[in-house]
Amino acid sequence: MRHRPRSRIRSSAAALLVPGLVAWGGGCGVEGGEGSTDPPELVVSAASDLRFAFPEIAEAFHDQTGTRVTFNFGSTGNLARQIERGAPVDVFAAADPAFVDPLMEGGQLDPATRGLYAEGFLVVLLADEAASDPGVTVDEVGDLADPRVGRIAVANPEHAPYGRAAREALVSAGIWEEIQGRVVLAGDVSQALEYVRTGNVGAGLVALSLVSDGPAASGGHLRVPSHLHAPIEQVLGVSAGSRRPEEARAFADFVLGPTGRSILERYGFRVPEPPSADGSASGEGSAAEQGPASGQAEGSP
Repeated sequence: MRHRPRSRIRSSAAALLVPGLVAWGGGCGVEGGEGSTDPPELVVSAASDLRFAFPEIAEAFHDQTGTRVTFNFGSTGNLARQIERGAPVDVFAAADPAFVDPLMEGGQLDPATRGLYAEGFLVVLLADEAASDPGVTVDEVGDLADPRVGRIAVANPEHAPYGRAAREALVSAGIWEEIQGRVVLAGDVSQALEYVRTGNVGAGLVALSLVSDGPAASGGHLRVPSHLHAPIEQVLGVSAGSRRPEEARAFADFVLGPTGRSILERYGFRVPEPPSADGSASGEGSAAEQGPASGQAEGSP
């Protein structure tokens, strides 16, 4: 990826994000009725920072297994509440273990399938108008205190892990109280990106995975130093009530396997070390302890 240390942000994302269910593999978005010859289909609830990376993983998984995947993207907290209330989900890929572990304790997710698949990162992104203003320079998080930046989009910290990380970073930078009146809360990190893309705000704190590759790629983002907030550790698990437990486990294993890891790394995630021959380091433990993924310099924008 192309990140320039402490460079001025120059451009915003350029893709229209479509919320809700997204189907991948085999063309159709829903499974056929009685007598249908459609292949098996999984429903995966996934954190919104996976909106671009997971469809690529699903395409590769479909090519290998013939199983289609339908995604329900949203904030991790809202997705967890849906599962708690009985939503028909096969796999839950969250952006915070704090929302996963209670579901495992409550019997909604199978604890044996728990796996740490990635660590996410936060970036600052300027809207085109702010980026083109010669009077606006954002070389570090604290520069967002400049009122010329305008309003700042942040995913709702109450249920969105990236929003919580953004608030922690702004507090650590010593500017949260100063800019709080200009903060616009988005439903999830993808919506925060859309606010920036459409110019409804001057800047946003969004997921690196949404701007580092794919349809919303942007060369003008500033990496938020990881020491400013707690790690964004991303954990998945298979639903205890999955209609297709074998396929669901296969998809979870695929995400944790070489193909899934490679795609996640390309989108800017840090992935944990793969399992060793004796089965240790099987996706658990802190990704932050593993060191930066290849090509990712810590603290570089």
